[in-house]
Amino acid sequence: MLGLVTTAMLHQTKEQGRTLKQVSGKFRRAVRDPFKLEASNSSEGKTAAWLQANAVNDAGVSIAVSGIAATSSPRELTQIAPSMPEVPAPERCPIFNVPREFVPFASRTEIRPVGSARPFSGGPEAELIAWLRLVDDDVPPDEARLVVLMDALAPSYGAVLNLPTPIPTLAFSVTPGSGLGKTSSPWLLLSARTQACAADGWLLERMDAWAPDGSHLGSGEQLRLVMAST
Repeated sequence: MLGLVTTAMLHQTKEQGRTLKQVSGKFRRAVRDPFKLEASNSSEGKTAAWLQANAVNDAGVSIAVSGIAATSSPRELTQIAPSMPEVPAPERCPIFNVPREFVPFASRTEIRPVGSARPFSGGPEAELIAWLRLVDDDVPPDEARLVVLMDALAPSYGAVLNLPTPIPTLAFSVTPGSGLGKTSSPWLLLSARTQACAADGWLLERMDAWAPDGSHLGSGEQLRLVMAST
């Protein structure tokens, strides 16, 4: 949903030569009924435009999205980006089959975990690392595909749990990296890790994504809630 709204929000600003610098979504309710997209430029400066978009249905706003798009000019600045961990190539990693009845969207992705960590396996670290790609096409990720793939893994906190537990997202932001738009591969390596989890279940998860050549594709952050057992 955030990828879809991002595409609608960027339609006009791309014609103006601006690219996405950050997008953030607030998820107020599940989208189960027909909806419409409402997108606008809420404010615009010489370099940047502040964008707004909502997914709206009869119940009101389901997803509220804000973004920043800007023009870029070459500058002689030292680039800083997270370094990609040393991992095997995608073809050397096993395919992880997500139960389709549990996550229907999993049929649209190919996931190849790196290392032994798996969702809900009672592991020692709240971290998941995997190669990901969309199986519908073999094109490199753009802004919308990046948003989708950054959320394609199970919640990283699930790696330390023993049983499947709902851990929904309340807020999700993605900041594209300098490698986006330059890679030729549909694969990205995603590292998702829980930075903090409070006793009441609210947690902060951070993600980084790289192309196979090591270029940084983007960073993300999610505010999640571990649901109480019933």
